[in-house]
Amino acid sequence: MEFAYDDRTIELRQRLEAFLTECVYPAEPVHHEQVLAAGDPWARPPVMEELKAQARERGLWNLFLPDARYGAGLTNLQYAPLAELTGRSPHLAPEALNCAAPDTGNMELLAEFGSEEQRKQWLMPLLAGEIRSAFCMTEPEVASSDATNIATRITRDGDHYVINGRKWWSSGAMDPRCEILIVMGKTDPDADRHRQQSMILVPRDTPGVTVRRGMRVFGYSDAPHGGHAEIDFCDVRVPVDNLVGEEGTGFAIAQARLGPGRIHHCMRLIGMAERALELLCRRVLDRIAFGRPLAEQGVVREWIAESRVRIEQARLLVLKTAWLMDTVGNKGAHTEIQAIKIATPLMAEWVIDKAIQAYGGAGVSQDTPLAELWAAARTLRLADGPDEVHRASLARRELRRWS
Repeated sequence: MEFAYDDRTIELRQRLEAFLTECVYPAEPVHHEQVLAAGDPWARPPVMEELKAQARERGLWNLFLPDARYGAGLTNLQYAPLAELTGRSPHLAPEALNCAAPDTGNMELLAEFGSEEQRKQWLMPLLAGEIRSAFCMTEPEVASSDATNIATRITRDGDHYVINGRKWWSSGAMDPRCEILIVMGKTDPDADRHRQQSMILVPRDTPGVTVRRGMRVFGYSDAPHGGHAEIDFCDVRVPVDNLVGEEGTGFAIAQARLGPGRIHHCMRLIGMAERALELLCRRVLDRIAFGRPLAEQGVVREWIAESRVRIEQARLLVLKTAWLMDTVGNKGAHTEIQAIKIATPLMAEWVIDKAIQAYGGAGVSQDTPLAELWAAARTLRLADGPDEVHRASLARRELRRWS
């Protein structure tokens, strides 16, 4: 694989770095103040729309979609260093570029599996940043790390499907601009365990859809990612045309959606770790303790050196994975996708933790981005499948080579 960035990637990185410096970093405290002033943790502060307008003006929009009909037409390898940069401000930059989860995965799902009418009605407004969406897969009553456990029922009734069940951690559903839910449920409990599930589109204002509460992530609303909700579906009726793909293809669609989502998370985690390391270095050079700068303490230098090693290792694995996805497809890169999903959140969590330690009390306060960065990194050890599931699957795959 070629490690050098091509000309287009270099040019976009320069534009994106300027956007972060000139617009995004200065907007971080403004965003925080506007959310507090609104009195609603899931409110959408005006500064976000300003950032989105500025990103569009600079040609930094929908960079994540490799399909040139809908997005920038970048390969995964081209997008990786750009997504990494957005990870330096993960609560603002991805949404500003219309590259934030869960919309990215939902747009990819609609682009690949949606009907022409579904793409027209829902994909196009999402691409334009006019609405947001939610992904409703996880359930409170079952171990959703095994997606075949999903209990929500989707039952055919003439020209409609009727949906009954409860979801939680429904990413994106607390955003007031969320208009469409992509719901996974069982259409045929008697089919093969991986053919029981289907995906269906449910407008958020459909009768029977009740948002019970917003879920907090380590005390944070996670509003920049649309928040997470617990939702009841009680006799929710939608037309049969709202089915995505065919009955029984829900599990396969979910796996196809989650693969690119996992690498996007890992790309951004590299940027999160880089920002934490930068903050760590700045802190220890300026802070004096016991008569000398913290940077002269041996343990601090070990943190810095180890952080650089871990970041570089993770970046190389993420880039290899992106290259494989481009060259042999998501299936061919399955091992590497699982490997980065295991390794990268752990790496970022470790680096951010050391930066927090260097800042002392300030590190766990609202005065630096470190506490929110740590919460995001720790959460990603659960999102899109917990570490243990990926480790078990990766081990089975490795054992098959020798059995």
